[in-house]
Amino acid sequence: MTKTYAIIGDPIDHSLSPLIHNAAFRSLNLDSTYIAYRIQKNELEVGINALKKIKIAGFNVTIPHKTEMMKFLDETDDICNMCGAVNTVVNNDGVLKGYNTDVDGFLDPIKKRKITIKDSKVLILGAGGAARAIIAGMVKEKADKITISNRTLKNATELVQFTKNLGGNATAIPLEEIDQFISEHKFIINSTSVGLRNESSLIPTDQIDKNSIVYDIVYTPMNTNLIVNAKKNGATIIYGYEMLLSQASHAFEIWHDVKAPYEDMKKAIFGGM
Repeated sequence: MTKTYAIIGDPIDHSLSPLIHNAAFRSLNLDSTYIAYRIQKNELEVGINALKKIKIAGFNVTIPHKTEMMKFLDETDDICNMCGAVNTVVNNDGVLKGYNTDVDGFLDPIKKRKITIKDSKVLILGAGGAARAIIAGMVKEKADKITISNRTLKNATELVQFTKNLGGNATAIPLEEIDQFISEHKFIINSTSVGLRNESSLIPTDQIDKNSIVYDIVYTPMNTNLIVNAKKNGATIIYGYEMLLSQASHAFEIWHDVKAPYEDMKKAIFGGM
C-alpha cells in the first residue's frame, strides 16, 4: 500500500519538499508519495484531523505552524522539546510523534564549510520556529552572543529568555535600530520568510563585507535580495536550499530508516528551479 507524506504550511505553493522527497522515493524504489497541503494559521487542528483521516504516514511542518503544532503532538523528541518547535512528524496509527531536524539541518552546511561558530557573534532576523532551531544550534556550538532582531520586539525578547534557558547569551534589538550593529556580527542569518516574494532585505547590506557569513533560509528564490547584495560585498554565502536539503535528508531517514539519497535529492532541486 502506498504511503503518503506531506508538508503543511501557508504559503506552501513555493515548497520544493514534494520535489525532493518524491525524487528520493524514485531513487530508492519506495512505494510512497509526498504532497503539499496548505493549512491556514487558524485551521491547524482541522487540517491535522484531516491528515489523520487519510492515514498520512508522516509530514513536515513549515511556516507558520512550527510552534503551534507542538500542541497536537502525542510524543516529542528531545530536540523538539528543547526548541519548542517541530518540523517533522511521524503518524503511528493516530499517535503523532514530533521531531526537529532543523537544528542539524541548519548546522550541516556551516560544518561542511569548516566554519567555526564558537565565540562568534550572531545576528538572527526573525523570532519564529525556525529562529528557535537556529538559536539552539548556535548555543550548542558555543556562539559567544546572539542578537535577535524582529519587527515585533516582544517576540524577540521571548527568544532572549529562550536562549538564556539553553545556557546562551542573547539580546533583542528592534529591527528599525539594527543598522548600526550589523558590522559587529560574524553571522547574519535571515530566519524569516522575507525574500520569498522577492522583497527587499530586512536590513541594509552596506555593513556586510568579506568577513561576514550571510545565511538566508529562504530557498525560493535561491538568490534573495539579501544574498545578491551580500555577494557583491564579498561575504561568504550559505543558501537556504542547503538547509532545506539537510533537514529533508534527516526527516527522510526518520520516516524510512534508510540513508537518504542526498545527491538525487539535490539534483531534483536544480532540475526544478
